[in-house]
Amino acid sequence: MSTAQMVMYDDDFKQLNYILDKLLREANAKVIFLVDKNGQLISGVGETERFDTTSLASLTAGNIAATGGLAKLIGEKEFSILFHEGEKDNLHISIVGSRVILVVLFDSRSSLGLVRLRVKKASEELAQIFDSLAKRAEEREKSGESEFPFAEITDDDIDNLFS
Repeated sequence: MSTAQMVMYDDDFKQLNYILDKLLREANAKVIFLVDKNGQLISGVGETERFDTTSLASLTAGNIAATGGLAKLIGEKEFSILFHEGEKDNLHISIVGSRVILVVLFDSRSSLGLVRLRVKKASEELAQIFDSLAKRAEEREKSGESEFPFAEITDDDIDNLFS
């Protein structure tokens, strides 16, 4: 995996959200979050207002890190899918393209089988988008372009804008 910093533009974000919205409907889920492995929320669809999304994102990344440690102890690279069953709600957590974490919250209106089936298809589509982002980042790095699209803007430029 490249060390180049990925930059997501509006079109990329809209594509991600389209896939997440489709997954939300097809899996009959309540809410879906996409989180990076550092615990930063990338996107959320569905009943997101019910949650402290910052805590959910960081705890999910921590969960993945902890189970990664368990996987290594038993000789596995990682556990790519986690499932937590509650009294009312269930969490399906999966790693997409070794880059991001997909969190699907669902209740009795859906089933684990349906969620797993729909997540598999959505994960393939999401992985393609993140592969494209990584390729663009590598191309920018090779061409000598800045990793940050606004790097040429100085503090003086910002001061002049607001003066």
